[in-house]
Amino acid sequence: MKLDLDKITPSNFIEDIIWNDLRSGKVKSVTMRFPPEPNGRLHIGHAKAACFNFSTAAKFGGKCNLRFDDTNPVKEDADFCEQIEQDIRWLGFDPAGIYYASEYFGYMRDCAVRLIKAGLAYVDDSTPEEIRQMRGTLTTAGTVSPARARSVKENLALFEKMQGGSVPDGGMVLRAAIDMASPNMNMRDPVIYRVLHAPHHRTGDKWCIYPMYDFAHPLEDAVEGITHSCCSLEFEDHRPLYDWVVDNCVDGQKPRQIEFARLNITDTVMSKRYHKQLVDLGVVDGWDDPRMPTLSGLRRRGVPAHAIVAFCNEVGLAKAVGTVDAAQLYDCIRDELNATAKRYMVVPDPVELDIVNLPDDHSEEIEITEGGEYTVPHPTPIDPEKKSTPVVTRKVKLTPRLYINREDFMPEPPKGYHRLVPGGIARLKNSFIVRCVGFDTDGSGKVTKIRCEKTDEIKAKGVIQWVDRDSAADIKIRCFSPVVPDGEGDIEQRIDRNSLTVSTAKAEAGVNDLPIGEGVQFFRIGYFARDSKDTSAFNRVVELKSSYKA
Repeated sequence: MKLDLDKITPSNFIEDIIWNDLRSGKVKSVTMRFPPEPNGRLHIGHAKAACFNFSTAAKFGGKCNLRFDDTNPVKEDADFCEQIEQDIRWLGFDPAGIYYASEYFGYMRDCAVRLIKAGLAYVDDSTPEEIRQMRGTLTTAGTVSPARARSVKENLALFEKMQGGSVPDGGMVLRAAIDMASPNMNMRDPVIYRVLHAPHHRTGDKWCIYPMYDFAHPLEDAVEGITHSCCSLEFEDHRPLYDWVVDNCVDGQKPRQIEFARLNITDTVMSKRYHKQLVDLGVVDGWDDPRMPTLSGLRRRGVPAHAIVAFCNEVGLAKAVGTVDAAQLYDCIRDELNATAKRYMVVPDPVELDIVNLPDDHSEEIEITEGGEYTVPHPTPIDPEKKSTPVVTRKVKLTPRLYINREDFMPEPPKGYHRLVPGGIARLKNSFIVRCVGFDTDGSGKVTKIRCEKTDEIKAKGVIQWVDRDSAADIKIRCFSPVVPDGEGDIEQRIDRNSLTVSTAKAEAGVNDLPIGEGVQFFRIGYFARDSKDTSAFNRVVELKSSYKA
């Protein structure tokens, strides 16, 4: 089907570029890619890039590949590749193709030979420190390496020697011959190949030379027919080198690099290097710790994938670097869970309550209704015709022996307190009204038991949640704060080693049937999800109330 550009409205500067490229005929169809390096797990910053690339390609009737930039065997492994693909599919994206930079190692080597034969690359056996000194500074030009005077024949022989395995790591490099006086440091004869004796997770010991990212990336784009290669702003100064590689190695249609601002979020560390540091230090229990901003961590925490996509779309694309308030992310999560989550009664600080005018063997099932026009939302999507959610019910056991929240009873209440008090009444949520007829305390004055009677009254200002003592589930509640809050100093100095708090609670028995990761609301406490590693624990996904101010 032919793409009708008149029906497409660009929503950012990159879409403007793509729209114009299609309109002018510069490109016939759009092919994009999401190219993570498999040296760690994806975080929410990567989610923004993935959402943009996959959704933009789809918007213009094109395709988007998932490509693993696996050119550094020391830091990369197959497990990261597997996890990255799982994260991308969890977000809801289906790659048009899955590729690896390592598939193109032979082609990249041939491109390097092509540059040598054209006099545009040379083998340098200077030490790494000598090469750094040759580059000069931002205010002074670099100096040309004596190795640049080598003949094509000598360079070809030395490059062959690099491939042969006899050169030690760092013993030789292949450099592009560009301009040592360029004001752009990236153009001062950059290294494009290095010797590295390390097994690769896909190619094993086949190679002992590996291309540098700035050389490999444009060639990968070219092989895959990428039309618009979008990356973050830190690569803007690398674009002239990207274009140089493309111009000197690629025939036919050439890919185009475009930069946009990366995502920064308050109280959130956006770096795989720092994430690895947190794992290695034992501050978190792995890459999927619920405090981590990794997609696997957010998934384990109970964050819905759709909420992340909604957040990325809401933040949008920008040319300038900025920082987004984490509360905006939490608001998107809260909006999603408010419309989809089931509701459960949970008592985090339990105190016993006996209904003394009911027989000891009394037991009934209370129907809890969710959905409908005047009740809480339910996970079935809202019907736009009815303007409400479908009504569903579930049953909860009630006996004369209950737990209630300690804060829902006060022997000496302040003015305006509308829950249970001595001699006062309150409604048990979704059930009948009770009147307090007495209570017990321990030696310190702490309330240990409350005695109530069921009444026939029909109105009460206070409503309290409860859990049946005979069938209550014992659960752990895990709450989180930023593991690395914003601030000054090294990351290790800013780590909050008390960013995880664990408490116990009594919950209605139905929580035992909840699947891992499903977000639910615990009334008056927050949104939670069962943890995948400790199934007796529930992670707080987000608080009930928003602190976000647009």
